[in-house]
Amino acid sequence: MAAGERAEEPLAELSHYVVARPIYSEAGFQEENERRPPLPPTLRERAQAACRCSRKRAFQIAKSFLPILEWLPNYRVKEWLMSDIISGVSTGLVATLQGLAYALLVAVPVGYGLYSAFFPILTYFFLGTSRHISVGPFPVVSLMVGSVVLSMAPDDNFLIDGSNATGINGTGTLIDTESRDAQRVLIASTLTFLVGILQVIFGVLQIGFIVRYLADPLVGGFTTAAAFQVLVSQLKIVLNVSTKNYNGVLSIIYTLIETFEKIGTTNIADLIAGLLTIFVCMVVKGINDRFKHKIPIPIPIEVIVTIVATGISYAADLEKKYNAGIVKSIPRGFLPPEPPDVSLFSQMIAASFSIAIVAYAIAVSVGKVYATKYDYAIDGNQEFIAFGFSNIFSGAFSCFVATTALSRTAVQESTGGKTQVAGIISAGIVLISIVALGKLLEPLQKSVLAAVVIANLKGMFMQVFDVPRLWRQNKVDAMIWVFTCVASIILGLDLGLLAGLLFGLLTVVLRVQFPSWGGFGNIPGTDIYKKVKDYKNVIEPEGVKILKFSSPIFYANIDGLKSSLKSTVGFDAVKVYNKRLKALRKIQKLIKKGKLKATKNGIISEPGINNEAFETDEEPEDNEDLQVPTKEVEIQVDWNSELPVKVNIPKVPIHSLILDFGAVTFLDIVAVRSIKTIIREFERIDVRVYFASYQDNLISQLERSAFFDDIVRKDIFFLTVHDAVLYIRNQMTYSDNQDPIFEKISLMQESKEPMEFTEASRPDDELDVQEEVHTSELN
Repeated sequence: MAAGERAEEPLAELSHYVVARPIYSEAGFQEENERRPPLPPTLRERAQAACRCSRKRAFQIAKSFLPILEWLPNYRVKEWLMSDIISGVSTGLVATLQGLAYALLVAVPVGYGLYSAFFPILTYFFLGTSRHISVGPFPVVSLMVGSVVLSMAPDDNFLIDGSNATGINGTGTLIDTESRDAQRVLIASTLTFLVGILQVIFGVLQIGFIVRYLADPLVGGFTTAAAFQVLVSQLKIVLNVSTKNYNGVLSIIYTLIETFEKIGTTNIADLIAGLLTIFVCMVVKGINDRFKHKIPIPIPIEVIVTIVATGISYAADLEKKYNAGIVKSIPRGFLPPEPPDVSLFSQMIAASFSIAIVAYAIAVSVGKVYATKYDYAIDGNQEFIAFGFSNIFSGAFSCFVATTALSRTAVQESTGGKTQVAGIISAGIVLISIVALGKLLEPLQKSVLAAVVIANLKGMFMQVFDVPRLWRQNKVDAMIWVFTCVASIILGLDLGLLAGLLFGLLTVVLRVQFPSWGGFGNIPGTDIYKKVKDYKNVIEPEGVKILKFSSPIFYANIDGLKSSLKSTVGFDAVKVYNKRLKALRKIQKLIKKGKLKATKNGIISEPGINNEAFETDEEPEDNEDLQVPTKEVEIQVDWNSELPVKVNIPKVPIHSLILDFGAVTFLDIVAVRSIKTIIREFERIDVRVYFASYQDNLISQLERSAFFDDIVRKDIFFLTVHDAVLYIRNQMTYSDNQDPIFEKISLMQESKEPMEFTEASRPDDELDVQEEVHTSELN
């Protein structure tokens, strides 16, 4: 086809379709198309399927538990190995530095950050399903762990006499830092162990779906608040200002206030080093992002800055000359494994639950991004198990909770990482740092590590710009983002996450409780039905109202269905019925007094008699007992014409109501009973109720709830709205042809003069209603 040439229009006969089929009600469709009954497997068949074993099945089970058996045999050594080595070395350098930096967030000695960057990778290599994420510490999770550590082991618990002091806190009080650090390491490792146990339990119970309740707006607001919390916690380290360790509600506010109160004690050497580190890291990271297609390997600016800062601190002896805060001591080698302190579990169970979910959600969300990019699958339940065992294993070696870091994973993928072989190589680089290079980093200023953490928060802070976009797209999601962010800042990360989760669920409940609804009409000449208020050429079928309720119907929103019904039809069916009964009672009284004459063909006023029933309707509503004996008053009344009694009866301009249940996915027992009541209320005022576009499971649900009986049958259920409309149209046409007396009755009620009736012989059963009344009085 030549450039700029328009595509040929489709043939006219191919742009339309014509369908000829019967009008299908549920009963008619089932009669013509027999439903295939479901055949659930028996208990014996399920047991046999579960216990059946073969070599193939055993290997599949093994591969599901050890995903390495799936991808390692297919590893392309010549194509992937060199890329994995380069990626592993680059990631390992970044992981080493981030391990040291994130240990500050946990409030443990920085050396333990190296352990946390090493041990979790060893188990995830065998159990994980993601090939690209870099397993290890993450600032948000580290800060959550740190809040638990600080709450359970504050400085005030380690105050001692001056003779045994090893440190001084912000108020000048002497504290035993050695005992404090040992206790904090024990708490962090115990918490990690408990988080691992919970994650394994979640994975075994197949509840990986729980992360679905952490919607993207909620996670965005939470991580932004966490970034702000991290910034505040690292600010005092950059300034080298000693403050109390606040935790809980408003802790971030108290920390900021005390930090600025003591800002006069800022260490200039640490401040300059921190600011320069932040500036250089952010500039180089911007260059990496802008020229990522031209730079084969991102510049490892954190590693470069760390090496330079360590050299300057060592050469200038910043600790002695300027009292700079340095790392001081990094243990070489490994500590022997230690069991967790089980007695602490009860104090940290609530926090461990939220940490387990957040750590898993972050890892899975990052893993799915790269799994989609490289076309492989992530098993959510297996990820729970993988991270669970990783945390149990690393918790025994004095580590804190592991997940994945966005920046570190980006380095691993962008430098060519293909599989978790790159992760193992990065662990090897961390191992070298633990065994041999740790001593070289002891002169490094803590403010440089804190600045590296702050520089890596840029991506999370940039999420603030998502709020205007969310507000334009979905205001509820924007509210979830803002609420979660504010709650996490004010209440703390654990309570803030819970509050955001509850708020998100509340919005879902409200959206289900108050769903969209509307009256629908027909596009002329088609079987398409749209909202009347949205389209100009939509026409409502005469005498028919169509209501679409876009939500499951259950106990919480059944009142909303009733309210939308009243708004759509324009009247209250119960009130109309009560008003009609009230009018019939007045008519009955006038018949007994002889001021009205009622026959089976209508109501006639006697000539020359003042009709006392023509009075203002000032009687209060009385719903106690408005039943009128049908035997005494067997009259046909056109309720939309003028009546011989003045009772304000709302007009009922419709004869049929169609409920479009195309968006109703389930009904509870309250909804079933209420809908049956609605049908009866409308039937009493001569309005037939029909259902259309329902799902098959609703019919089964209604059958189980004893919904159908002699009055409510399946023939009021139609496959589509158009089926119901055509059926109603056919019924009304047939009814009009078979009922010529209707017009005569209307004329009788409108006329104030008596009509003459032919004095023809009547069968005995065609007694005058007035005679029946007198007969009943005599009896």
